[in-house]
Amino acid sequence: MNNKYVIEDIKAVIVNKEFPGVTAWNRLEGRPRTHNFDRALKAEVRDALWMLTRQWQMGEFNGDDAGSPVFAKLHLTTTQLTRYQADKHASEHFEDNVPLEAHVERRPISFKQGQQEFSLDLRLLMGRHWLKMLKTITQNPADSDAYITKYKIENPDPADANDAQVCAHPEVWGTFAAVAGRCLDGAELYLYFKGDASHRATDGITLSDPNQKGDIDTLGQEFVKWFEKLFYLPPAPDKDAWLPDRLEYQFAVSAPEGDGEKVLSAEEYYHGRLDWYNFDIVTGSTGLGGAGTSGTPDSQGTITQTFIPTEVVFDGMPNTRWWTFEDRRTNFGDIKPDTTDIAKMMLAEFGLVFANDWFLVPQTLPVGSMAHIKGLAVTNVFGERFWIEAAGSGTDNAWQRWSMFTLNSKGDMGEPADTNLLLLPTVPKTQEGKPIEQVVLIRDELANMVWGIEKIVPLASGDSKPGAEAAMELRKFLEKPLLEKLMQMKARKAELESIPEIDRKQAEKDELAKIIKDLVEILPPETKASIRYQVMNTVPEHWIPFISVHVENDNREIQLQRAAMPRILEGDSNSPQKIRPHTSLLREGLDQPSPTAYYVHEEEVPRAGIQVSQSFQRTRWRDGRVWVWLGVQKQTGRGEGSSGLRFDIVEPA
Repeated sequence: MNNKYVIEDIKAVIVNKEFPGVTAWNRLEGRPRTHNFDRALKAEVRDALWMLTRQWQMGEFNGDDAGSPVFAKLHLTTTQLTRYQADKHASEHFEDNVPLEAHVERRPISFKQGQQEFSLDLRLLMGRHWLKMLKTITQNPADSDAYITKYKIENPDPADANDAQVCAHPEVWGTFAAVAGRCLDGAELYLYFKGDASHRATDGITLSDPNQKGDIDTLGQEFVKWFEKLFYLPPAPDKDAWLPDRLEYQFAVSAPEGDGEKVLSAEEYYHGRLDWYNFDIVTGSTGLGGAGTSGTPDSQGTITQTFIPTEVVFDGMPNTRWWTFEDRRTNFGDIKPDTTDIAKMMLAEFGLVFANDWFLVPQTLPVGSMAHIKGLAVTNVFGERFWIEAAGSGTDNAWQRWSMFTLNSKGDMGEPADTNLLLLPTVPKTQEGKPIEQVVLIRDELANMVWGIEKIVPLASGDSKPGAEAAMELRKFLEKPLLEKLMQMKARKAELESIPEIDRKQAEKDELAKIIKDLVEILPPETKASIRYQVMNTVPEHWIPFISVHVENDNREIQLQRAAMPRILEGDSNSPQKIRPHTSLLREGLDQPSPTAYYVHEEEVPRAGIQVSQSFQRTRWRDGRVWVWLGVQKQTGRGEGSSGLRFDIVEPA
């Protein structure tokens, strides 16, 4: 080897850089001079002036942050909600031991539709429970049979027009036939109790032991309480908060305030989720009638408490410790706000910029109350004390006013903003069953009317079925005997015409003439014309028309009135019957002793249409009790539609 490349002192060569070369590393490691890392972890600042200069350069000295709060004193007043009013009915005591959603949304359960018995599943449930209760007093089967005989389920008759809604659906007809005369109709017994307070369970019943009459009568009162505990029902079918002409709920609550009463009104509630934003303050109201009930403590109070404020903490916020990193449960980099997502951008700004400027002052409030914060006294680390008032104070309709969780005041008369905090006795979550009935109201510009399409209709058995399928089955059931009769008449006519005229008896001649006359009334006349005139066509029977009519005593304003399409059946010589709706949402006023018209305000059906559904709701209250009620919800539809209804039609013969 050439001695030129033999290096005896490598250290001197490197220091003096005697040979040019390319140095590369694939791994760099620190070489600690000591095993003690305490000083390194202290992150000592060598040049405090440089740190201050960097703070000045970044504009941190322009901030107006003051000292952190270390002491807070809160002064507020509270008042309990004491009155409740459904629609325009008489006010009642506010029940804070019941979920407010259940109290507002509850609707009556329909046990009858016209002359037809409905809700067979509930009728059987109630009947079984009554017989089970009866066995706790009497073990004699004759007593149970006596109730089954008196409150029996009738077997539907296919020849009776009132039973068509049962017999038209084979599964419903089979269910009724299976339990008719064998099971007890518990709903009939319940409705008998509710019909008159003097009605007793043993009325019309011959007991095996007359001495048990008093115990069984008491059992009847317990039966009513059991059912009304199982299903939360309104006090009367026409005293709930549902407005049929508006297709939404309307109610009001009130709380005493000084010598008067503060009234909160919810005029458009249909969302299924009830909270403070559904209410408006009614200014100038005289109240709902009473500020409370006698014998109860004062519902108004004052609270003054002292706290040590704590910083707001959320998942993913920067940690204040030097070597501690925040978790990744909040990914601010994944936020993709649109230009209209103001709330999302405000939330991101809060988390990234002002998160350490927010403090919590906890305060426990009673449910079903309104709280008004008079002010907040805050003392900071410098000993300065500040009196803080609500940020949303001022005029209620001031455009620059901003606040959260505050109520609006009805009217535009320069009312001062109301900064009360409303805490309602509501539930965070409810379980919703399948829709028992569902109606879609759409606008039909070609026919110039509104249609109520029954998408889901209830059956007499308690189940539900698509409205189109149920309407088709009912129509076929009604047409079947007419078509059979028509075929029999044609067959008999052909049989009589096959007899030579000279051999026909006078009775046969008269019968043939009558058949020919009846066929002329039923069937269209035979003609050789290539076209024919039709007055109007028809639409599916689950399409219920709403026509425009003038509001009473008004020549300009109109509203929508429920109408009816004629049921024209082939082979029917009688006058056409009106097609009635099958859902309780559209049958408003039909099942009363004196049927009344049903109107819907025109503005309630926009061009997009609306969808209204009714289903059972279930929730668990704070005391562990389960509440079940029948409620209605409304949402936007899917646009306009066309029924295909036409008048003055010329068609090929």
